[in-house]
Amino acid sequence: MSNPVPPRDRTDQPWRSEGAPPPTPPKKKLPGGWGRLIIAALIIYLLTNLVLSLFNKDDEPTVSYTEFSKQVESNNISKIYSKGDAIQGELKKKQPRPKDADGNGDYTKFKTQRPSFADDKLWADLNKHNVTVTAQPVVQQRSLLTTLLISLAPMILIIGLWVVIARKMSSGLGGAGGMLGRKAPPKPVELEGARRTTFADVAGIDEVEDELNDVVDFLKHPDAYRAMGAKMPRGVLLTGPPGTGKTLLARAVAGEADVPFFSAAASEFIEMIVGVGASRVRELFVEARKVAPSIIFIDEIDTIGRARGAGSGMGGHDEREQTLNQILTEMDGFSGAEGVVVIAATNRADVLDPALTRPGRFDRTVTVSPPDRDGREAILKIHSRGIPLAPDADLAQVARTTPGMTGADLANLANEAALLAVKRRKDQVSAADLSDALEKVQLGAERPLVMPHEDRRRTAYHESGHALLGMLQPGADPVRKITIVPRGRALGVTLSTPDADQYAYTEEYLRGRIIGALGGMAAEQVVFGMITTGAENDLEQVTGLARGMVGRWGMSEVVGRLSALPSDAQQPYGLAAAPETLDAIDGEMRRIVDECYQSALTQLGDHREQLDALAAALLENETLQEADAYRAAGVVRMDKPE
Repeated sequence: MSNPVPPRDRTDQPWRSEGAPPPTPPKKKLPGGWGRLIIAALIIYLLTNLVLSLFNKDDEPTVSYTEFSKQVESNNISKIYSKGDAIQGELKKKQPRPKDADGNGDYTKFKTQRPSFADDKLWADLNKHNVTVTAQPVVQQRSLLTTLLISLAPMILIIGLWVVIARKMSSGLGGAGGMLGRKAPPKPVELEGARRTTFADVAGIDEVEDELNDVVDFLKHPDAYRAMGAKMPRGVLLTGPPGTGKTLLARAVAGEADVPFFSAAASEFIEMIVGVGASRVRELFVEARKVAPSIIFIDEIDTIGRARGAGSGMGGHDEREQTLNQILTEMDGFSGAEGVVVIAATNRADVLDPALTRPGRFDRTVTVSPPDRDGREAILKIHSRGIPLAPDADLAQVARTTPGMTGADLANLANEAALLAVKRRKDQVSAADLSDALEKVQLGAERPLVMPHEDRRRTAYHESGHALLGMLQPGADPVRKITIVPRGRALGVTLSTPDADQYAYTEEYLRGRIIGALGGMAAEQVVFGMITTGAENDLEQVTGLARGMVGRWGMSEVVGRLSALPSDAQQPYGLAAAPETLDAIDGEMRRIVDECYQSALTQLGDHREQLDALAAALLENETLQEADAYRAAGVVRMDKPE
């Protein structure tokens, strides 16, 4: 089932929120305030008017009435306009600008003022020289509105740019990360009315669900706990392999309790500038307290929660440790009555700082393991809700053949089956689609590789050796499928899975696994008298099993009952134990593998006819399902599936 991603309110905050009331948008302030903006606008207005006045001054100068009279006498006046004693006019020919007039250069239009005491028969002179007296001003003056718009236009433009820049600065660049021009990527926003995740969307981890039901009950009925003097854990740490549903569980707790849910990846708190992560942590806890009861979920907390002092205190280590210290401080500051529960998830609980997991912080650890068979069936039903299944699609059978798969693996399996059905132009997902999807997920996609006959024959015997020894070993995992169709990196594959989930393994079972893994190489030795490079992956599995038996599980009398090798693959092998112990481990590993290889050679030599029959059937059909494989080998299964 697909779940909507919780929304992120701002691009600079690292968390998303779900179920919280919408935050009140802050009032946007312009940088520098309105005072500076008004002062700047006035200055621009005055400068604009000054520039316009300078341009207007050169257009039509004011000349003396004497100069006007000379131009009338010389018949150089084209037309005039008079309003009272004020006269505007236009010359027929340009004249040099008089010394007493404003500006420089020649002029054609002018203004003048007729003295009140003048008695010069002006009208007669104008008629004499055919001067036109117009009813409209010769010099058209701009209207007040036009002048106002021209003078205000630059100011309006500057104000607009100012507002746009202010909005960009307030919304696009936040915090110290914005000073470096970096913006956190925006998250998709949850659709309105989307159904929240609850325990109905979680399956296969009932024991974990029971643990988290305490948190749900506390968030729903906090008063009952306070009346009894009980306090819920301030933090719950979810640990387990990837894909087991830790994030889904945290969201289901919030959805079941119907409280706001704040989620963030620990790495999103970290920035280049020291102190940014701590400030973001403080802001997150402040927001969660505002809408309490609520849940804060921090994913992959080992990113910032690793044990302190393991590296140099430079650069990113300072920022990581300050962020971790702030989380510890915030959790220590809970009074227990705030109703804020912190849930964190990690795949590496062993590397967390002890201060993080002590009582009072993450004092409850919940291990989320891969689901059992019933859990896998329930998970498959959830992820196939929107997938039309054919009547022959048996989810219980798929669950039996997928031990060790997590919820994410099963979701991918259901999706791959649906994709195959669409490619095959089907209306429903059949059992064949589920089986092929499982093979694609477990074994890899088929490769269109054409092999020579001799290589196909060698591959058939190689896979038959694996399968036959798996059939003959008591208590071994049943052989589900054999194929010589190239898949992934392998030229052929033998798939064996148990009928029921196993949680502890005996030495006999592990030796059987090693014998089965060496069956391909042993078959090549028995049939062809030589081995090829096709056993590379088999030898890697054999080495891992033998090393675990000797160095971790105490299945060697020479090494003894101790754990001499680390389970953490990141620790260097040579630093795990003393040189003498490592030599003893190496010797015992070789002894176990040699004994198993000799057993494989002996068994295949004793059952050569069955090996030939199985290889022949495989060459003919290329792929053999469980029943066909056992029939071709002439082996009867003693233990049937439940």
